[in-house]
Amino acid sequence: KTFQQMPPFPFDLGSLQIEAYRLFRYKPIFTSRIVQYLYLAALISYPRTSSQKLPPEIGYRVILKKLGRISEYKQDSGELLGKPVLKPNEGKKTDPAHPAIYPTGNLPEKSLNSPERRIWDLIVRRFMAVFAEPAVIQGIKVFFNINGNRFQINGKHTLEEGWIRFYTPYFKSTNAILPPMEEGQKVSLKRVLVEDKFTTPPARYNPSSLLKRMEKEEIGTKATRAGIIQTLNNRKYTRDERIVVTDLGLEVVDILNEYCPAVASLGLTRRLEERMNGIQEGNETRENVLRDAIEILKPVTDQLKENEQVIGERLCQASMKARLEELVLGACPVCKSGQLVILRSRTSGKRFVGCTNYFEGTCKTSFPLPQKGAAKPTGNVCRNCGYPIVRIWIRGNHPWSLCVNPSCPTKRKRGGG
Repeated sequence: KTFQQMPPFPFDLGSLQIEAYRLFRYKPIFTSRIVQYLYLAALISYPRTSSQKLPPEIGYRVILKKLGRISEYKQDSGELLGKPVLKPNEGKKTDPAHPAIYPTGNLPEKSLNSPERRIWDLIVRRFMAVFAEPAVIQGIKVFFNINGNRFQINGKHTLEEGWIRFYTPYFKSTNAILPPMEEGQKVSLKRVLVEDKFTTPPARYNPSSLLKRMEKEEIGTKATRAGIIQTLNNRKYTRDERIVVTDLGLEVVDILNEYCPAVASLGLTRRLEERMNGIQEGNETRENVLRDAIEILKPVTDQLKENEQVIGERLCQASMKARLEELVLGACPVCKSGQLVILRSRTSGKRFVGCTNYFEGTCKTSFPLPQKGAAKPTGNVCRNCGYPIVRIWIRGNHPWSLCVNPSCPTKRKRGGG
């Protein structure tokens, strides 16, 4: 069976952030900063858009001619300009204020750094790909009858690359080419494998998949979603690339659900966002939306005010507990009763690892730490000596793990090597 694979849609901000994370592992907030710079440098159109439409008024051919001045785009832009009609493959999403993101065709006045260049190139190649022909794919299914049991294998072969060639290296067709076979042909069975498989829990969100879910649930706007994700991380409500909700984050949700569930209500957030979008689209007046918002939010704020003392106390306790957990490495292997924690000297300002029993005068265990970067507990212990392991983050470098014990056998081995 032969089928067509249509070109991708033009970028809106959300799909660009998702694609940048897939390709480069750029967090949505980082991509937002880059596209803002590219916009201010007049290299791309206004980026904070939810549109997947490219109206003819932007001047398709003018942009392609400008891009043709750049050697790496010359051949592809020339091929598109040879088409009698340029028609983009557009998505359904619209934005009354702005079209989809597209390159202006202007050349950079100064050299772009690596992330800026990558995002600009991604936008340029996506723009060209939406005007290209569909890819033509041949799909093959082969069924085998083995002792009355039916088995199936699937093959796929790209006959015509179409738009894929314009979007390379950001998309590569995956071929699964099967050897020539005929109906009724006998094949030899080498072996049969029986596998036991179990259901797995859903994967944790990453910044990209969370952004996609927020868009689906209409949480935030195209301009605020990346910032919301970053704020959750900055406030220690979440952590890690595969997003984990911290104990502090869970406590905040529990407190809100107990004392003011409306604040955490998805329905309330969505309703307010819809009304504000109505202002932008001209379907609502600012005065009406503001009046209704006050009417909706007044009981919410009154409820928060009524419980502010108990909410504040619980949040304070949760925050203090979270800070302490960031410093505690684990049990002290020397005295067995204290905890090893990350401390900072009042005199020198240097950080080190010390036992909590030091303040009681019963344990003097302490170890030095690197003074640069962030040091965080891992909850793991060294397999060689049983001392805690910390994770060190230094800007511009990959994080690395460190056993806090200076006399660890692994360190002696490295030193001797």
